[in-house]
Amino acid sequence: MREERDTIAAIATALGEGGIGIVRISGSEALQIADSILNRPVSEAAGYTVHYRHVKEQSLILDEVLVTVFRAPHSFTAEDSVEINCHGGLYLLQAVLNAVLSAGARMAEPGEFSKRAFLNGRMDLSQAEAVMDLIQAKNSHALRAAVNQLDGRLSEKIHLLRTGILDELAWIEAALDDPENYDLTGYPHKLEERIHGFIQSLEELLRTADNGKLRREGIPTVILGLPNAGKSSLMNLLTREESAIVTEIAGTTRDILTEQVRLGELTLVLSDTAGIRESEDRIEQIGVARAKQAAAAAALILLVLDASKPLCEEERALLSYAAAQHTIVLLNKADLSQQISKEEIQNCGAATVLSFSARRGDGLEALERAVTALFFGGEFDNQSEELAINARHKEALTEAKESLHNVEASIAAGMPEDFFSIDLAAAYRALGTVTGDSVEDEVVNRIFEKFCTGK
Repeated sequence: MREERDTIAAIATALGEGGIGIVRISGSEALQIADSILNRPVSEAAGYTVHYRHVKEQSLILDEVLVTVFRAPHSFTAEDSVEINCHGGLYLLQAVLNAVLSAGARMAEPGEFSKRAFLNGRMDLSQAEAVMDLIQAKNSHALRAAVNQLDGRLSEKIHLLRTGILDELAWIEAALDDPENYDLTGYPHKLEERIHGFIQSLEELLRTADNGKLRREGIPTVILGLPNAGKSSLMNLLTREESAIVTEIAGTTRDILTEQVRLGELTLVLSDTAGIRESEDRIEQIGVARAKQAAAAAALILLVLDASKPLCEEERALLSYAAAQHTIVLLNKADLSQQISKEEIQNCGAATVLSFSARRGDGLEALERAVTALFFGGEFDNQSEELAINARHKEALTEAKESLHNVEASIAAGMPEDFFSIDLAAAYRALGTVTGDSVEDEVVNRIFEKFCTGK
C-alpha cells in the first residue's frame, strides 16, 4: 500500500465534455500545490471559501477557475483539500491535472479519496461504500437507501448490536474473573432472551437486504412464450422503444435481449428470449436453450400466451414448467377475439393470470399490482426505511446470526458460561466488518479498488 500521507489529485467529475469539471487535491501539501499553479495564492484562505483564480502553467494561462478551499478536518477526506472548478473540456481538465501532478501531487488510485475519509475517521466503511451506491443509484429507492446509509443509519444499528453483545461479554468475563462479586445464577436464561432480541434485529436487517436489493437493482425478469406470442412487443412496450425486432415471422428473436425498465414504482431487469419451440435450426435451438437457462435463474417469469388462438400442448408444457417459480401469465392480444380464458389457465396451475394487449398497452397497471403483490406483499411502501445492504454486509450479518444461534445451542446444552463468550466474540467481530472496526487491510483495499478514480 502506498504512503497514505502523500498529497493526491484526480479529476473528480465524469470524463467527457461538460459545462464544469473538477480537479480535486487532498493531503498535507494540497494548498501549497494549488498556490504553485494559480495566479494568486489560496493557502491563507479560510475553509469553506471559494476564490476566483487563473490556472497557469509557467507563463501560460490554462483556464479561469473557481477554487474551493477545505481545511482539515472539515473536508471529505478530513485533510486539507482543494477543488479546482474548471470549464469542462476533457483536454483542459487533463492539462490542469497534469499541472497539479507536476507541482508535486501524485495521481490518486481508484477510491482513494473515500479510502482516506474512512482511514481518517471521517466515515465508517459502510458509509464509504454508500458513496458509490449514491453515484450508481438508478432509481429513487437506490438513492434513498444510499443516502440513509451515508447518513449512518446502518452504522447506528450495527453499533447498538455490538454494544449489546459487548455488554454481555464484559459481564461474563467479569463474573468468571471475580465470582465472589458477580453471581451467574439464572444468567443463561437472561442471556437467552437478549440473544433472541439480537437475532430478531439481524433478521430484520437481512430482510431489508433481500427486498432492498430487488427495489434498488431491479427484479430479474424473463419474458417467456412461444414464437409470435407477443414477447418482443411486450419488451418494446416496457422499454418504450424498439428494443426488439417485431415481425410476423416466427422465431425472429434468437438471443437474449436485456434492458432495465420502469414499471410504475418498480424496476425490472427484463430479458426477452427466443420463442420456446422444437426446431431443426441449430441457432434457434441454442436460443431456446438460453431462454430456458435464463428462466431458471430469474426471480420473475412473464409467460406470454397468444390468447387469440386455442391453448396448445407446447403452451401447456410451458405452464407446467413455469408453475414452480414466480410467474405471471399474460393473455396477450386481448384486443382480438379470445380463444383462451383465465379459468382455463388457472386450471393448469397458474395463480396469476392477466388479460393483456402489448400492442395497445392495456393491462400495465394490473401487471404492476401483480408484481408488487408477488414480491412486496401487495404494498410498495415508498416511505419505509431502506438501507443499501450489499453482499459483503449480508455475509457478515449472516455470520453474526449463526454465531448467536451457536450461543443459543450452548445455553440449551447447559454448557459453561465461558463457552458463550467464544461465539459472542465471533458475532461481535463479524458485525465489526460491516463498519470496518474489525476488517483486514486486504478487504479494505479490495472494496475501494471498485470505486471510480476521483472518488
